[in-house]
Amino acid sequence: MLQKPRSRGRPSAQADRDWGQSRAARAGVAEEAPSTSRGPGGSPQGARRAEASPAAGPRPAKQLELKVAELVQFLLIKDQKKIPVKRADMLRHVVGDYRDVFPELLRRAAERLQYVFGYRLVELEPRSGAYILVNGLEPVEEDAELRGDQGTPTTGLLMIVLGLIFMKGNTVKETEVWDFLRRLGVYPTKKHLVFGDPKKLITEDFVRQRYLEYRRVPHTDPVDYEFQWGPRTSLETTKMKVLKFVAKVHKQDPQDWPAQYCEALADEEARAGRPAAGPAPALQAAASEGRRVKGAG
Repeated sequence: MLQKPRSRGRPSAQADRDWGQSRAARAGVAEEAPSTSRGPGGSPQGARRAEASPAAGPRPAKQLELKVAELVQFLLIKDQKKIPVKRADMLRHVVGDYRDVFPELLRRAAERLQYVFGYRLVELEPRSGAYILVNGLEPVEEDAELRGDQGTPTTGLLMIVLGLIFMKGNTVKETEVWDFLRRLGVYPTKKHLVFGDPKKLITEDFVRQRYLEYRRVPHTDPVDYEFQWGPRTSLETTKMKVLKFVAKVHKQDPQDWPAQYCEALADEEARAGRPAAGPAPALQAAASEGRRVKGAG
């Protein structure tokens, strides 16, 4: 998958190789990381127990991603009953020995909840460390252009797939899509709390809505399929908007991906150069021919 670029001069092949790893670790940008300054019950001792555990050394990136995915699923499940989730419960049932990095896990989980599932994680009661999920389907004006205006949680998932397609050279194999989405806790064979049947949503609904094209890759054994942008996507968004979405996720500038930025810029210029109105060339030619015949008569 594609990694976050480290310099603007980085070659495109390396720039887009593993975007999914960074994307899965962040999965969006929250406006503000939830406060974790207080421990369970608001007690300073609780805060020290929860967040100041003895240093355990650097944590493997895959293990951190797994913990974030578990924390996201835990919060989504608890939200079904609409009962605030206490920090103590997160620490006890999910975080475990990773208490020393709990603030980072919670920050990443909040980002993923916002950009993938359309929820904001809000600290409702700081004294008791209680959190709730707030439906964030009304994006601020700055994000509306990036995430689309459909106002559904599936928009975040669609933008992820569209971004993956673009950053992978405008075509991506289905196996790569699911390899990445598994890191977000989205599986092709499991019903999801927010998306329902993810495989049906992506390979049937988005395809039927013409956001995606889904076709078999010839001469593959086992059989594999690939995704490309559908015609509706090109009408409702642009490569530059999708690149800005990717850049915002990474807290980078779109120009940090030189190849993709040049392609998006060329797309913007091509769109600007199209005639905004007026008859199509074929109609213009027919009208011209009609005037010529009428003049000859």
